[in-house]
Amino acid sequence: MSEITMPRLSESMVDGTIIRWLKHDGQDVVCDEELVEIETDKAVMTYAAPVSGTLHVVAPEGSTIAVGEPIAQIGLEAAQDDRPPAPVSGTADVPMPPPEAMAASTRSSIEANGSVGAGRDGGSRSATPLARRTARAHNVALEQLDGTGPRGRITRADVLAAARITTQPSPELIEPTRVQQVIARRMTQANGTPDFAVQTEVAMDATIELRARLKDVADDEPAPSINDFIVKSCAIALRHHPRVNGSYVDGHFRLHGNVNVGVAVAREDALVVPVVHDADTKSLRTIASVARRLSDRVRTGAITPDELSGATFTVSNLGMFGMTAIHPVIDPPQAAILGVGAVRDTLARIDGEIRDHRLMTLTLVADHRILYGADAARFLAEIAALLETPLRLLL
Repeated sequence: MSEITMPRLSESMVDGTIIRWLKHDGQDVVCDEELVEIETDKAVMTYAAPVSGTLHVVAPEGSTIAVGEPIAQIGLEAAQDDRPPAPVSGTADVPMPPPEAMAASTRSSIEANGSVGAGRDGGSRSATPLARRTARAHNVALEQLDGTGPRGRITRADVLAAARITTQPSPELIEPTRVQQVIARRMTQANGTPDFAVQTEVAMDATIELRARLKDVADDEPAPSINDFIVKSCAIALRHHPRVNGSYVDGHFRLHGNVNVGVAVAREDALVVPVVHDADTKSLRTIASVARRLSDRVRTGAITPDELSGATFTVSNLGMFGMTAIHPVIDPPQAAILGVGAVRDTLARIDGEIRDHRLMTLTLVADHRILYGADAARFLAEIAALLETPLRLLL
């Protein structure tokens, strides 16, 4: 009998929740066959069986288990090779497969995007995690529902309709997902950070004009978005302002060697921050390509913990929602976060004439333990200057 323990699927993972066993208790499994869906602090990942044999489930679905603690046993008597199993004395922890094997056998999805998989009856039902929890709470069988969400996905509203719940006489308590719990914990940590904000308005006319010119010559490739210009500007400025790219940790200034810009993305019921690693060394075109790929992977649920880890600075853009300015919360241990508002049309006197003018509000929220007002002002001024003379971003 070989013991399967809760694997460490991300650097910050201390425990995991069993979302769904993909094999039944007592069923034979083959080495490298997908075995169980595990929710970490960053994503839902599929973990593969490290050996072949008969599955004996120890941790039921919905249980939260510490890393290294047993979740199942696999009896080696059903191994696929025909040789009799070697005698086994006691149990031993099974080490994690190498990263390349795990990458080949894992599929991760952000909790807000949901998991798609085979049902217990062999059928296939796609449901959001919130719908799954609501179904369990109200004893609704998902396999009997037709989803009204994208691609037929079952939503919470579908489950409530099946349960004939149209009104809520009292507040409904919903357990937050692990991703939401992590966000809440980090924001609570950030609440103890002595922060301050500086704000400026940027003339975006030149950036918008350059983007239009790039769009004309981009052929089949999409032109960089406004947010790509912002990420590139931040990356250059971070290289010149190392403390903004740093962290205050245990009474020390930690200056990071890499400029990794996180880009906040709103999902169904969580906030996802994929990371453009080494953004200062990437061209604007490459940043646009990487950002688009990461966005697609978030949308399809294929994003991995590595693609969500390592940010040294974050850009949070709510301009697409029409917000003119935002005051974001720092994600510890980062030293700062940039809030981006919508580009808005105004009138301004330029060269003695009243002309249309397009402005965007940038708000930098900074950790006052490592950054001071002048530091933040100089950093934000460089970002503004780069966006107002965007040809410099192409050099």
